[in-house]
Amino acid sequence: MPSPELSEAQLREIVGRVVQRTLGGPAHLPQTGAVSARAAAAGPGPVAIGADHGGYPLKEILKPFLAGLGYNMVDCGTHSTDPVDYPDLAYAVARLVGSGEAWRGIVVDGAGIGSAMAANKVPGVRAALCYDHATAVNSREHNDANVLTLGAGLIGPNLAQQIAATWLATEFGGGRHQRRVDKIVDIERRFSRDSSS
Repeated sequence: MPSPELSEAQLREIVGRVVQRTLGGPAHLPQTGAVSARAAAAGPGPVAIGADHGGYPLKEILKPFLAGLGYNMVDCGTHSTDPVDYPDLAYAVARLVGSGEAWRGIVVDGAGIGSAMAANKVPGVRAALCYDHATAVNSREHNDANVLTLGAGLIGPNLAQQIAATWLATEFGGGRHQRRVDKIVDIERRFSRDSSS
């Protein structure tokens, strides 16, 4: 059974509680258009966002919501519901993240699966498909994911906003998780054309 639609105030309250629980930060989020305390303090770089035609409407909802939380959004396209291929948009976002031009990235397609596969081919990218609060926190805290993929056909706008805000606000846990992320990076290096000289 689908969950009932939440008002903007209810959504902001829920996300605020998540941020507080995750970061130990303030229990509220700023009003739309204000810079969040977390974004201002950490000074993150741009967040690249992209979507195929199936994810375009959700991308257009996420952009102003995340900008209202203080994130600088870079739209990599697409810019309409005209059919496009999701690997092209996933690559556009992942390339910016992998090169360091973007701090994090978000890609939206119908299921989020194909975009995660495409983005993970780009060196330096750890893309994670998230579909709830737990996967958003885990992918950041344990795996240091730097690209989030979302399935517009699987989750609604309110849940997508909660996931994206939580994912962007959650810090990498380090510690024992660092060793495991280092092993992921090592696997990537073994198959990188650049390191086979």
